Amino acid sequence: MAALGLDLAGVETRPTGVCLLRQMKTKTRILYTDAQIIVTVQESEPDVVAIDAPLTLPLDRKTIEERTCTHLRPCDEELLRRRIRFFPVTLGPMRKLTTRGIALKTRLQALGLKVIEVYPGGAQDILQIPRKQQGLEQLKQGLENLGIEDLTEKLSDHELDAATCAYVGKLYLEGKACTYGTKDHAIIMPKDCERAKS
Repeated sequence: MAALGLDLAGVETRPTGVCLLRQMKTKTRILYTDAQIIVTVQESEPDVVAIDAPLTLPLDRKTIEERTCTHLRPCDEELLRRRIRFFPVTLGPMRKLTTRGIALKTRLQALGLKVIEVYPGGAQDILQIPRKQQGLEQLKQGLENLGIEDLTEKLSDHELDAATCAYVGKLYLEGKACTYGTKDHAIIMPKDCERAKS
């Protein structure tokens, strides 16, 4: 089985981290445009594409620009309940990322690919490995401690987060992940559904 992780940027001028995880061996790279991403995904032939970006809107919004009193999705409310830090989809810079993520999901699904939303920062918390803010070498070591192989010395934060996305995708394929939220508004996370709330 193969899982492809995307640490998606909000715009095509900023780097998107990509990681293909086969067994526990990684291939990472940086891409920019949606066209580059789609070609790479197709060539990789993954069983799942795990994207770090909001892939749905809050329940009563038709567009990200629509103004309503609802800012959180069911999966966001679950993150809050578990005290996992995140940025709401309606927050400034998250709007572009949400719009791009939804459009990319639609295009990938049209190609017959399975696409899931993941959140590497929250997954790292659950897996008890450092987030990138604590140091890239520490995050790399944490991923290697999970058994992930072939992570080179000079990986960017985008590639390391993409590797985390791919690992969560692998757990999903193996039935070792759980769903936060609902079927239509889901974030897939490592299976630790009773994470301490302290």
